[in-house]
Parts: sequence; C-alpha cells; structure tokens
Amino acid sequence: MSVWLQITDTAGAVLVFLGAAICLLGVVGMLKLPDVLSRSHAATKPQTLGLLLVLAGVALRLRGGMDFATLALIGFFQLMTSPVASHLVARSAYRTGQIERGELLFDDLDAQLTEPGQEAGKRPEPDGGPERD
Repeated sequence: MSVWLQITDTAGAVLVFLGAAICLLGVVGMLKLPDVLSRSHAATKPQTLGLLLVLAGVALRLRGGMDFATLALIGFFQLMTSPVASHLVARSAYRTGQIERGELLFDDLDAQLTEPGQEAGKRPEPDGGPERD
C-alpha cells in the first residue's frame, strides 16, 4: 500500500469519526433543548454537517467515480431537503402557537399573518377565542 493511499484512508476515517461525533451532538441537542425552534436547529445544522463529513470520509475510502457521484447526489439532496423540512416544522409550530413569541428577536411572520384592521401581535385564537369560565 502506498503512502498516499494510507494518508487518504486515515483522513477518510477521521472525517467519518468527526461526522459521526457531530451527528451525536445534534441528537443530544434535540433531546436536551427546551423548545421547538432550538430542537429544529439542532436537528438540521449538525446533522447536515455531520452527514457531509461522513460522505466525504466515505468518498476518500472508496475512491471510485460512480461511488463519488452517488455520494455527491446524497449530499445534494440532504442539503436541499433538510433546511426545507426544518423551516416547515418551525413555521407549523409558530402557526399552532407552540412558540413563545415574546422570546423571538424578530417576528416577520406576525405581520404576514395579521389580518387587515387587526393589531399586529393580537391574532385570534385558533379555536375561535379564549375560553371563558
């Protein structure tokens, strides 16, 4: 085995290990963080970076043209779908009232969802109004 093959094998193993460790940190974040937006962030960013590092490590180990093309497609679709899914989860949580709006730094969606003639931040309750005792 040549020195270059040994270097690429070692680099590939290191990348796979780093990617798996980052994915593990993302899972811990999903379990420990308190709200939907934080969990969504932990589910998307570290998982995507971790998977890309794992794919890069596997590409260094396999060294085949068809293998590289397959791994590139996997990475491309991961980059396309993961942020969109996270955005939809966060938007759904916002619309169903599972997010503390007072903790948001910016609330651009509130102005889009407010009906004309209604004060911003004072949307009607989803079930038709607050319950009365």
